[in-house]
Amino acid sequence: MKLEVVVLAAGQGTRMRSSLPKVLHPLANRPLLSHVLDSARTLMPVRIHVVIGHGSELVREALDAKDLVWVMQEEQLGTGHAVLQAMPGIDADSTVLVLYGDVPLLRASTLEGLIDNCPALLTANLDDPDGYGRVLRDSGDQLQGVVEHKDASDEQRAVREINTGVLAYPAALLAEYLPRVGNANAQGEYYLPDILSMAVNEGHCVAALRANEASEVMGINDRVQLAEAETVYRQRAAEALMLAGVSLADPARIDVRGSLNCGRDVFIDVNCVFEGEVTLGEGVRIGPSCLVRNSTIAAGTEVHALSHIDESDVGDNCSVGPYARLRPGTTLAKGARIGNFVEIKKALIGEGSKVNHLSYVGDAELGDGVNVGAGTITCNYDGVNKHKTRLGDGVFVGSNSTLVAPLEVGAGGFVAAGSTVTRDVPESALGVSRAKQRNIDGWQTPKQRADDEKNQAQGD
Repeated sequence: MKLEVVVLAAGQGTRMRSSLPKVLHPLANRPLLSHVLDSARTLMPVRIHVVIGHGSELVREALDAKDLVWVMQEEQLGTGHAVLQAMPGIDADSTVLVLYGDVPLLRASTLEGLIDNCPALLTANLDDPDGYGRVLRDSGDQLQGVVEHKDASDEQRAVREINTGVLAYPAALLAEYLPRVGNANAQGEYYLPDILSMAVNEGHCVAALRANEASEVMGINDRVQLAEAETVYRQRAAEALMLAGVSLADPARIDVRGSLNCGRDVFIDVNCVFEGEVTLGEGVRIGPSCLVRNSTIAAGTEVHALSHIDESDVGDNCSVGPYARLRPGTTLAKGARIGNFVEIKKALIGEGSKVNHLSYVGDAELGDGVNVGAGTITCNYDGVNKHKTRLGDGVFVGSNSTLVAPLEVGAGGFVAAGSTVTRDVPESALGVSRAKQRNIDGWQTPKQRADDEKNQAQGD
């Protein structure tokens, strides 16, 4: 039977106290709804219907994709009403999985279990079930229905098993029962769980499957719960990394905000953040408080403390940092060294080349074995256009040099310390551009001159 997914994402989320629709608030740097859609996509449905309402244009703009069918719920009249809006676009012979845009931590294996036992409802046992609908079972532990907290008796409120709202149901039964759902309840809403008791009363058996972890069904209604979900997400990511052979200095102090793929024997120190698609090769070591975004770092490389690597490709056995910044478009070849307070942007640094101290290299190509001295900068921008600097194999650039692009220094060339180089330097030549030094005997500091003037005035 083919699968169709309905994601309910129309709510305003007033408790977030934000102009941003609740489902667009970020978890691990991505919208809540994005996590739900990713889980749905792992199930290979034929269609994903997203029911939107509050902030609909913002939601569509942020997450629009070819595999999504957007369904408008003009009035938010309850979950049953929301699913009903999607039914005209659902084939009668489908299985329908209902998810929620603010429940981002569901595992694919849990959802597969629901689909396999359709019709089925996902439940969870909570220490504090206050505010949730309670699951009602008979003496044989079979599901009888769900009662909302505000409509429940004291005895029913003592039940700790709650309705998550997530369910798998045959489309034909949904089409039959949803129009019959009423709103005679404390909230005056059309509740989706009412279809469960209808099915049971008509002789259908509905499975009620308990989630293995209460955190898996956590809904996000305010920023406190969002922070709690962030903690769960971090813990999951850390556990997955360690089980894959990664050593973490402190599993509670790593943030994976995307995809982090690691080879064997990787070590990650505390307070590191990984964003987007990141790959770390075998034996890579990441020092404390580093940020790595959409980058590849090859085997044996060490990134020292407080370094930023953004959209860069770092080769084998390199050294980066501390306090280094690799900006988008940077490529380091094998054995390259980027030292403290060095910024590299849109540059190729050749094999074994070194930019070790307090330098900026942008829009440049450095050959193999190049040494760039401390305080060197490439002047790559003339106010309108960017220009390239090319340093051949074995070039040595002395400290405090200014390389004004477009510029080429040939293989084996030298640039004398303190030079401002505006013309190409041929192979094996020395480029020097300095003012002639002169020494002034008897030079006085401003304080010394002021003291002399004061003493002279007192003598007069």
